[in-house]
Amino acid sequence: MDVVVVGAGQAGLSAAYFLARAGLEHVVLDAESGPGGAWRHRWPTLRMATVHGIHDLPGMPFAEPDPTAPANEVLPAYFADFEHRNGIHVRRPVRVRAVRDAGGPLEVVTDRGTWRTRALVNATGTWTRPFWPRYPGQELFRGEQLHSSEYRGPERFAGKHVVVVGGGTSAVQQLLEIARHTTTTWVTRREPEFRDEPFTPEVGRAAVRLVEERVAAGLPPRSVVSVTGLSLTPAVRAALADGTLRRHPVFERITEDGVVWPDGTTRHADVLLWATGFRAAIDHLAPLRLREPGGGIRLAGTRAVADPRVHLVGYGPSASTVGATRAGRAAAREIRELLDRELVA
Repeated sequence: MDVVVVGAGQAGLSAAYFLARAGLEHVVLDAESGPGGAWRHRWPTLRMATVHGIHDLPGMPFAEPDPTAPANEVLPAYFADFEHRNGIHVRRPVRVRAVRDAGGPLEVVTDRGTWRTRALVNATGTWTRPFWPRYPGQELFRGEQLHSSEYRGPERFAGKHVVVVGGGTSAVQQLLEIARHTTTTWVTRREPEFRDEPFTPEVGRAAVRLVEERVAAGLPPRSVVSVTGLSLTPAVRAALADGTLRRHPVFERITEDGVVWPDGTTRHADVLLWATGFRAAIDHLAPLRLREPGGGIRLAGTRAVADPRVHLVGYGPSASTVGATRAGRAAAREIRELLDRELVA
């Protein structure tokens, strides 16, 4: 192949769209059993009215959905329609085990065979790498612990006290749902920042630039959402006013039946919900030794500085819908130029 694309979320599909228009032979491999990327796994009670910004796939505007419709149905349907309309044949489910240097081409080793390719677009996102922080006593806790990626709705927590850990959008959205059924405590490492202005494309681009600075320095990327702040929606305003979103600093340790702060204050807990985000799913790239001493992969645009054959989309500044389409276009253009230079040489 000219190019192997790993992942068929928004970034991967955008890359495939522009690779086709650049006349590059490519294949798209995806570990999911159907279209939709991470949206397939969002909790069933997440509605389109509260989704944190959706941007169009290339050449196919996203029609205004029913605000009460489940996000885990609307977005996969949109992705499936995009694949069909653009003739993007995604091979799935295919799990990539490793990417290796074969002395010229790259070898993409999967559970369905090995592809040899002149270039790689990695679009594996973060959903498969939920981050679980560690605290003293965590293994002693007798209640339930789950990550926000495992959350499926609030009803099952009725009558239990839930400690929600995390300062992102998922933490707030899930806490507001749970608080309608039981009592909660909200814990964050940093004081939350709330954004009063609408989430416009300009706001999104400014956030992307902040993440780009970390990636250019070879540091692990922060999420785009982490630098935009939390939207002051009517529901959030009401929860701040009535105390539902009263923030507590992070606790010091975990006991068998709750959490303890440095000043000795305790709080009983039946459930610890870790809404603590994700890390980039890039372990399969380890054989290429792309990581910088700072722990991240340094990029110039979408290209890995350590290996110009490798492009990362859905990583760092393009790890949200606001940057995915632009990154897919940039990766296709740079790969076309790279392969053209090889032909001339």
